[in-house]
Amino acid sequence: MRERGRVVSLGGDEGGLHIEIEAPETAARTAIGDSVDVDGCCLTATTVQNGRFSVTAVPESLARTTLGALSEGDEVNLEPALRAGDPLGGHYVQGHVDGVGLITAVEPDGESRSLWVEAGPELTRYCVEKGSITVDGVSLTITALRDDAFSVALVPHTLEATTLGALAADDRVNLEVDVLAKYVERLVQRAP
Repeated sequence: MRERGRVVSLGGDEGGLHIEIEAPETAARTAIGDSVDVDGCCLTATTVQNGRFSVTAVPESLARTTLGALSEGDEVNLEPALRAGDPLGGHYVQGHVDGVGLITAVEPDGESRSLWVEAGPELTRYCVEKGSITVDGVSLTITALRDDAFSVALVPHTLEATTLGALAADDRVNLEVDVLAKYVERLVQRAP
């Protein structure tokens, strides 16, 4: 996650939800047609000007994410696409939301917080303790796992730099599981 942006306008038509976001740092390195991860969902910039950019969430994206619940003034986590030569300092994240999870508990842990997220078995089957998961576009490490849920630790930097510090029980979040786990599953299923 590179920057928190603020939704400044929303509009919709049969093509989807048009979202204008104020984010000076992201807008400065974005051109029309570039991909930008918005709360974990990879979208294409359609306009860029004056520290703002616009994207459109098509019906497929709206059906699989929490983007349809955005309101003007909401903050979103933003990350431009990784460019060739940029350092890879974390987990592999594509911006392809696999599903929506439900926050079931937010527990203080010193200066950090533990976040429990309920997710269906179609997602948790790709989760392992100490493996990666992306929550609203923020790549995190799974600290504990149940059949229907997982927990992650939110360190002070993550609480301050992302929107995750504002999450509470019953909030819905976009989830992206580890793409490598999906490839392994596919290869194993097709093995002779």
